[in-house]
Amino acid sequence: MKFLACILLLTSCLTAFSQDPPVVTAAQRTEAYLPLLEGKRVGMLVNQTSVINDSTHLVDSLLKRGIKIVKIFSPEHGFRGQADAGEKVGNSTDEKTGIPIVSLYGKHRKADKADLADVDILVFDVQDVGVRFYTYISTLEELMESAAENGKPLVVLDRPNPNGFVVDGPVLDTAFRSFVGMQPIPIMHGMTVGEYAKMLNGEGWLDNKAQCDLTVITCLHYHRSRPLGYEIKIPPSPNLRTMNAILLYPGMCLFEGTAISLGRGTDKPFEIYGHPSFPKTLPYSFTPRSMPGAKKPVLMDSLCYGYDHSHWRGWLVGGVNLSYLINAYKMFPGKDKFFNAFFNKLAGNAVLQEQIKQGTDAEKIYKSWEPGIKAFKKIRKKYLLYKDI
Repeated sequence: MKFLACILLLTSCLTAFSQDPPVVTAAQRTEAYLPLLEGKRVGMLVNQTSVINDSTHLVDSLLKRGIKIVKIFSPEHGFRGQADAGEKVGNSTDEKTGIPIVSLYGKHRKADKADLADVDILVFDVQDVGVRFYTYISTLEELMESAAENGKPLVVLDRPNPNGFVVDGPVLDTAFRSFVGMQPIPIMHGMTVGEYAKMLNGEGWLDNKAQCDLTVITCLHYHRSRPLGYEIKIPPSPNLRTMNAILLYPGMCLFEGTAISLGRGTDKPFEIYGHPSFPKTLPYSFTPRSMPGAKKPVLMDSLCYGYDHSHWRGWLVGGVNLSYLINAYKMFPGKDKFFNAFFNKLAGNAVLQEQIKQGTDAEKIYKSWEPGIKAFKKIRKKYLLYKDI
């Protein structure tokens, strides 16, 4: 029932907004933020998605306009977005511009006083996917804390949330706080990074309830309820290569906390799943290989049997789809080895794992999330910059 309702919502939204003007990202609205940067020494937290009109990198554009960029800060996957998930990326220098790059992923996740000594103002422009365990919002939070602690203003250039048309999933229990879930929000929070930054400030969620001097430059023509109205053409990370994968990601990523392959090391990551122990009669098979962006994938070089969901079905999901996970658990022979220690961090609690082990029906699990989602929506509403769903 849940996903039937989502399909009806998505279908009506697609029809309603099919004639809308194209989205204009904040990065494209240079007239709105150039006056804030002129004459300043600028530090930028950016990656490969930080482009104008899907072509010109924001760093190159601003340099041509005479903006003095003194430092680049990079999130997970690095400035060029080529590193594996979890791979530690060191500091470097951008070959094209000669600007020093400071990695904010790994042991040095937070820009310190030395990093910011020659910076007057910070800019954040990264394409997020609207999911709690996607680490760009964790990096944003720690950048806000650094800005607040060192008295540096921060400008967030907003971008649409491709999964912004629904709020779904269990709200994180802060006892399970980690870099893949730092605040009590659902798996799918339904907010842009600009809105989320306002929430971090407004709810006093930064360390010591610090307040960041925050400016959010908004998008134009963005409707939260227009799924597929904004197609992400540059992969936000090496293994989210298609819009379908991005839309499947909220549910499929839970496989990271299990023994199952979700397609890393293939040409369809986050769109397929399988395991060598699954029945050979299943409709799809694949073998994960070592490749750029997946140097040591789960079940590398092992023939896996499973399912292929790569045919643009993601938009039909409309939320955190547990059916794949529940199906995989039922088929897996060694139940005590199905989950690993990472699962509860992704789920944000210890409850979901137990519900699946006990054979709880998916609809009952979804129902158990509703009180937390309802309470979160009341908080969220205060910070929305665009029309709500």
